[in-house]
Amino acid sequence: MQNRLFFLASFLLVFSFSSLAQKQDTQQDSTLHKNSDLKVITNTTQKTEINPLAPSKAAFYSAVLPGLGQAYNKKYWKIPIVYAALGTGIYFYIDNNNEYKRYRSAFKRRLAGFTDDEFFGVVTDDGLIRAQRQLRRNKEVSLLVTIGIYALNIIDANVDAHLLQYNVDDNLSLSPHYKFNELEATSDVGLTLNFKF
Repeated sequence: MQNRLFFLASFLLVFSFSSLAQKQDTQQDSTLHKNSDLKVITNTTQKTEINPLAPSKAAFYSAVLPGLGQAYNKKYWKIPIVYAALGTGIYFYIDNNNEYKRYRSAFKRRLAGFTDDEFFGVVTDDGLIRAQRQLRRNKEVSLLVTIGIYALNIIDANVDAHLLQYNVDDNLSLSPHYKFNELEATSDVGLTLNFKF
């Protein structure tokens, strides 16, 4: 029974203090509104319209002609990188393919019974078979890398077009603030998150 009375007395005491504090806060708020000058600042930033099809356009342009999506996004410095990467992959594919054909034709001539191929006396039949396997593997890897670079070109154009439309205007901002409270002669430090529609 004593515990219940103690709990009830504590509750009433806390409730009365909170109502008293609310009354004092409303009195201070009313004096604040009388003494402060309110200024309304209109939005001075211009909103850019978001084109939801821009990322797909950039990806399509890069799929049609590598580097064209980067030009659409006005990232001209990326175009030489795209062509250098694609050119390197194509170069290694062609080089491995030509070497594979050399070893393949030499192996075919040996199977036909000829001894006049360019590798006769230097490379054995097993060496020709191993070289063909290695060069075919290198050729396939070069092709996969080139296709991967082509896909990266498309993905880069798409992501870059998305990021160009990322909203970083004043309507979305997180900024620290420092304010001197003249009524209480104290300073307030805080963090303001502005989110305006």
